[in-house]
Amino acid sequence: MSQVVATLTSGLRVSMSNGRHEWLADEPIALGGADSGPDPYELLLASLAACTCITLSYYCQRKGIALDSVSATYDFDRVHANDCADCDNPKTGLIDRITSEIEISGDFDDAQRRRLTEIVERCPVHKTLTGRLTIADNTTFS
Repeated sequence: MSQVVATLTSGLRVSMSNGRHEWLADEPIALGGADSGPDPYELLLASLAACTCITLSYYCQRKGIALDSVSATYDFDRVHANDCADCDNPKTGLIDRITSEIEISGDFDDAQRRRLTEIVERCPVHKTLTGRLTIADNTTFS
């Protein structure tokens, strides 16, 4: 199980910790922040990118496949949906979209290339984001 504690420190700056590491999040200056750290969507994309790289590395290690390098670039945007029946917000006609560019370097045969392409979608964070996710919000006031 993972846990992160986030605390608003000043303006829109948020200090976060998992008990072993500390990092920051903030909004860009154009959105009222001080740009002292990645924004929340950048942190989400970073989690997905890190998990993708780690998953591919683990897979190659287990299968004895020589992996020279792997990099994952993810972009987030909201795009207009022509048919927005499945949209979270049908009134705006927009859907959230994450696109990726995964670069895997090594001497692979065709079967390994196909399998590594499939493994990208098996990263646990990818599966969480595309699966059934529930969030149990418990708000308290002091």
